Amino acid sequence: MKLRIENNGPAARVPEVQTSVAVLLPSPSTLRFSLRKSLTLFVSIPTNTMPTKFADIDKPVKDILNDDYTSKVSLKCKSNAGPVAVTIETERGATGALASKIGTKFSYAKFNVDKGQLTADGGSALETSMKLTPDIKLSFKTSKGADLGIDYTLGSFYATGVLDVQNMSKVSTSACYALPSGLKVGGDAVYSLSGKTTGLAGFNVGASYAKGPIFTSLVSSKFSTYSVSVGYNVNQDLTIASLTTHSAENRCNLVGVGASYKNPVIGMLKAKVGSDGVVHACLVKDIAPKVSLTASGSMLATDPSTFKPGFGIAM
Repeated sequence: MKLRIENNGPAARVPEVQTSVAVLLPSPSTLRFSLRKSLTLFVSIPTNTMPTKFADIDKPVKDILNDDYTSKVSLKCKSNAGPVAVTIETERGATGALASKIGTKFSYAKFNVDKGQLTADGGSALETSMKLTPDIKLSFKTSKGADLGIDYTLGSFYATGVLDVQNMSKVSTSACYALPSGLKVGGDAVYSLSGKTTGLAGFNVGASYAKGPIFTSLVSSKFSTYSVSVGYNVNQDLTIASLTTHSAENRCNLVGVGASYKNPVIGMLKAKVGSDGVVHACLVKDIAPKVSLTASGSMLATDPSTFKPGFGIAM
């Protein structure tokens, strides 16, 4: 990218100046300024090499096909009480009964409570984290079990590890590396520590590639099942995506094909359909400052009587 700024009017009458400044950023990025009577800016920036968890290697497509679709009626309210954030979420059940859960998050020094939650049925959840260094983060999560985790980043490399500390039954790990070309490669594995199946219980490997408006990924589970996702940005408002799975038993299964469309007036529209013939659609719109409305619905394309609505407000 080259940016050239000139002013040739009377105000540009300045003494002859020749100055150059070079600032070296972490390779392979380079930033260079050259100033005379005009200013020329040269910027060399590689393709996005932000570190990414392996679990998010196909996130651009899954966000379109999975997020925001709902058949529930819910209200979520968020508020800050000093340094503490409080969230109350209420859902209406199939019988019309209301069930609520209350949560909070806060931080103190380097220690973070990312989620503390109590539910109407007596359940609870706690998620905490602490950064030991800029590159290493420890976490602890408990709900029905208890997991101790670690996240490690180094440049464009992202690795994770999780140990079941309640039953000491398994340990899982993942790693993903992003290349300047737009290619990301990685994998994960689960190792069983107890029971008859002690040893490697499962693993996945995969890669994704993004360039310009195109995104694609391939993820394999034990080299027996393959998931292929493809995304394409038609323009800055419209994106289309598809996800298929392939195996020896089922050569091609359409998990879903969908699209998202952003409009400053109506908000974000999303729709998808899968091989089961069920059509899903949703609308996400900010109806007031810090108030978001989600309206969703699904039905079998050939049977309108199967229509299931969903409605949610977050504020």
